[in-house]
Amino acid sequence: MIHHTVQFRFRSDVSNEQRNAAKAVFKAGIEALPAVIPTIRKVAVGFNVNPAEHWDICLYACFDTLEDAKAYGAHPAHRAVALELMKHIEERACTDCEA
Repeated sequence: MIHHTVQFRFRSDVSNEQRNAAKAVFKAGIEALPAVIPTIRKVAVGFNVNPAEHWDICLYACFDTLEDAKAYGAHPAHRAVALELMKHIEERACTDCEA
């Protein structure tokens, strides 16, 4: 099983209103993807509640294989959701772990 974790940090010039709107659209878009990308075994998007931490958004997904995770990343439905969020993002980190 591949555990795919992605964290995002907003640019400092993104207002709270823009952040809240972007977070809601991203969460809804990502969590709707299992209906179109059947290789997603689990997916969730959460928002950081600890102001001492660096990241604003965390995406967590599970796939059977690394190839399935890569296919998800390249899928047009995923890319559309991700590209919309990336308009507001300064930094992104991703890890794919076997567990």
